[in-house]
Order: sequence, then C-alpha cells, then structure tokens
Amino acid sequence: MKEIRNILGWLAMEEEHSIIKDALKHVEETYKTVMSFSEAVHAFAQGDINGKSVAIEKVREGEHQADLLRSKMVKELSEGLLMPPDREDLMHFVKTLDKIADWTNGAARLLGFIEEKPPENIMKNISSATEIISASVSRLKEAIHALSKSDLKTALADCEEIGRLEHEADDQKKVLIGAIIHEKLEPTILLLTYQLAEYLEGVTDKIEDAADLIKVLAIKSK
Repeated sequence: MKEIRNILGWLAMEEEHSIIKDALKHVEETYKTVMSFSEAVHAFAQGDINGKSVAIEKVREGEHQADLLRSKMVKELSEGLLMPPDREDLMHFVKTLDKIADWTNGAARLLGFIEEKPPENIMKNISSATEIISASVSRLKEAIHALSKSDLKTALADCEEIGRLEHEADDQKKVLIGAIIHEKLEPTILLLTYQLAEYLEGVTDKIEDAADLIKVLAIKSK
C-alpha cells in the first residue's frame, strides 16, 4: 500500500510539473498578446490606422490561442491525480492566466472603437500605461520560468516586482483619467477612453493576481 501511495504521489508531482510547462506556453501566448496590444497603441500614436487594425487582430487571435491552452489545462486538471487542494490552486492559476489575455483583448476592442487619435496628453498616458503592462507581463513570464526550474527565490522576487508595477499602474490610471477629464472630449470618446483606462489598469490587476498565485505555489513547493 505504501508503494502504491508513493507511485501516486510521484505521478501527481509529474502532473503538476506538466501543468506548469503548459502554463509556460500559456504565458508565452499571453505575452505575445500583450505585445500585439502594445504594437496597436504605438501604431495609433504614430497615426498608422492600418497598423493599429492589424495589431488588434493579432491580439484577438492571441487571446483565442490562450483560451485553447486554458481549456487543455483545465481538462488535464479535471482528469488528473492531484489532491483537491493542489488541483484547486492550479485551476485558479490557469483561469487567472487566461483573464490577462481576456482583459488585453477587451482593451484592444476599446482601442479599435477610438477612430481618431486622442489629444497628445491622453495618448501619452495610454502609451505609459501600456509600457507598465508590458513590463509586468515580462516579469510574470520570468517568474513562471523560474518556478518551473524550482528557482523559488527568483520567482518570488519577480512577483514582488509585479506588485510594485501594479501600484505604479494604479497611479498611472489616476493620471490618465485626470487627463481625460480635463480635455473637452465628445461624449463617445470620453466614455471609450475612460473605459480603456479602466481596462489598462485591470490587465495589471490580473497579472498581479497570477503573481500572487505563483507565490502560493512556490511556498507550497518548499
């Protein structure tokens, strides 16, 4: 009986490692999705409407690919040998990763509805918020790579930096909303840019949520 328990425990550990490897694939797709959104913002700032549209389509496709990976990971977890608490942690982690791509796609849709380039101060702050998102998702990718190699110190350090970037995103959102309020925008553009500010900060929130779960997985693996 003890031997059977040991075999089951080993299989569960292998399964968890497999899920982390799939999470690496997912975060790579999420990273590409965020970078495509960054391309869309940059193109819009340069007045390149076609480039903006092409990049937004890349965001949509990236979100779709991330969703396919999420479905695969959920299926593996539901059919696996992990104990319920471990399965619950990983399931939550998988779904949280997927929300990053979802919210990025939502931000891209809003950007697509804004046909004319906003005033320079607003555009500058949209670009700044996007740079924070890019830095944050890059750190998340590094944290998951570190976790997959059992480099817990590096993974936790990356998570702490993500937390710092999330606070920076909160401050940037206030600046962006202030710029929106002080410009005389027509109602539709006012609504769209305000919603975009909410989504930009929301993406960094989702990245921080994923980082918090990496901390849980790292601590439990000690």
